[in-house]
Amino acid sequence: RTDDHAALKLWLRMLSCVTEIEAEIRRRLRERFGISLSRFDYLAQLHRRKEGLMMRELSRCLMVTGGNVTALTDELERDGLVARESSPTDRRSWIVRLTPEGRKSFEAMAREHEQWILELFEGLDARAVQQLYQHLGSLRGHGAHKEKTS
Repeated sequence: RTDDHAALKLWLRMLSCVTEIEAEIRRRLRERFGISLSRFDYLAQLHRRKEGLMMRELSRCLMVTGGNVTALTDELERDGLVARESSPTDRRSWIVRLTPEGRKSFEAMAREHEQWILELFEGLDARAVQQLYQHLGSLRGHGAHKEKTS
């Protein structure tokens, strides 16, 4: 068959594209805002949840260790972007929220980030973007299904 390696070639192409785009986003975040991608992702999680998140939830959402979340929280709290308060239901736990300055700062970064993504994908027309999105959605669902049944 001529397409025996088509899936493998597709995987390698996807991985290459993601790696290149991620490296460019990391570079731009560092140059423009002096922030790492992990800090940006952390702020994005908090931006989605005005009520804040417990640190263990942040750790799960970001798929990093509790120690990493604590270090990021310490840095962002020092910079005035997040505030930490003890949980009313569990005194051993902390809830982290964006400060007003953190929200304003993240929203400015997010607007530029979105423009960068649009720029990096401008080689694809809208129809191709939609098709890729749908195909990858099907693949994602299929992969999760295979994992559960195996």
